[in-house]
Parts: sequence; C-alpha cells; structure tokens
Amino acid sequence: MKNPAAGGGRWVDVPPERLVSWIVTFTQRHGAGSVSGDEAGVTVTFAAADGAVAECHPPFPPPRLSPPRLSPPRLSPLRPAGSDDPAAIAAAIAAHATAERTVGVLLVRLGGYAVGVFAGSPPRLVSSKTGSRLVHGRSAAGGWSQHRFARRRDNQAATALRAAADAAVSIFAPFRFDALVLGGDKRSIAGLRGEVRLAPYLGLATDRFLTVPDPRLSVLKETPRSFLAVRIRVTEPEYSGPATG
Repeated sequence: MKNPAAGGGRWVDVPPERLVSWIVTFTQRHGAGSVSGDEAGVTVTFAAADGAVAECHPPFPPPRLSPPRLSPPRLSPLRPAGSDDPAAIAAAIAAHATAERTVGVLLVRLGGYAVGVFAGSPPRLVSSKTGSRLVHGRSAAGGWSQHRFARRRDNQAATALRAAADAAVSIFAPFRFDALVLGGDKRSIAGLRGEVRLAPYLGLATDRFLTVPDPRLSVLKETPRSFLAVRIRVTEPEYSGPATG
C-alpha cells in the first residue's frame, strides 16, 4: 500500500483546487453518510454509507468561529453553518487552505538551507535566501584520526546550522507570520531547536514536516504545493476497491 497510515488506511495529499471533486467522487463511490469533527475542531471526517472514511487534515490551524460544542458529533469550525452538503463542506476546507496568510518556510539539511517567506493567495515568494556549507561525510578510518575527523565534522555541522539560523533570522525578522513550515531532514531541524533567536518563529511551526531533497531555490519555490495540500487519511472496506485519489 502506498503511503500507509499508522493505525490503518493510507494518506492522500489533495491540492485545495481538487478537494471538492475528490470529496464528491468519494461520496458517489461509497454512498452519502455523515460528517463530523474531532475534539480539537481541526480535522473533518467524511464517513460514507459503506463504511469508508475520509479523514481530512487541512493545513494550518482552523479559525475558532464559535465555542466548542458539547454534544457529539462535534463539527469542525471549517464546516459551513447548517450545511450537510459534502461539496459545500469541502469548499469551506479548500477556502481555508488557500486563505491569504504569511507563511515562513525553513528547509535545512546538513550543509544546506533554504529560507523563504510566502505571502498572499496564491502564495508568492516575497523574500528568500539559500546557502550551503561544507560538511564532510563520515570516515571509516579508526584510531585518533577518526576522532579528529569526527570533531572536525561536528564543528562543520555546527557552523552550517549557525549559518542556517543566521539566514532565517535575517529573512524572517521583517515579517509577522501566521505560520512556519519546517522541512529538510528532522535531525538538522532538531539541531536548531535550541537557537534562542529562532524561538519566536519555531513556536509557530505547523505539524506538517516537508521532507525535501537538498534545499535549493527551485525546491523552496515548490513548497506551497506541499504545505497547502489537504492530507486525507482514507480507510476503506476491503471489498470496496482502491482508494480514490
């Protein structure tokens, strides 16, 4: 199974502009059912008549339009008031995903980084910086030479992370963010967690992590495709055939 999800089903990333048609097709294939939201009001779940489920995870935290409902099933604030139409609900989710906002992006892999700020709808790259630093690969040698090489490599890695932090601070400082999207490799990003200068920005980081190749400007420019996509966990009865998408 492609992109399996923990606990069952699989993940499908759907661009906002395709979400309405995706949900309509899902409903037609599996039969109309119910729509509900999770406890936090973040996800929207379409449960079809045949038992198939499409659990939608929109990008960015949804707006808090009203106090939480106490009676189940709780409906996400992304659901239009009084609407049971799957297409209308999907349109509301898509509108939220593409709403005008300012988003910072920080991509870091060992030895390279790409920092950018996207603004507007559709997102436009308004400021960016990329760079790279030499970090040697691991040595297979033994003895003291290996220890010296490891220390030099650690120093190179620390220097590379400082360069990434410097770039992020210089690019992010003029802007007020709605969210920050992180990517690259998680080990490198973890190395920046203790950087005090980045704390205000890292506090706005979304849960979605973008695993990308070596950070370059061309890679940075393509990130809106990933950070705007609606992630859908699809679970279907075995007899119902392959998942849509």
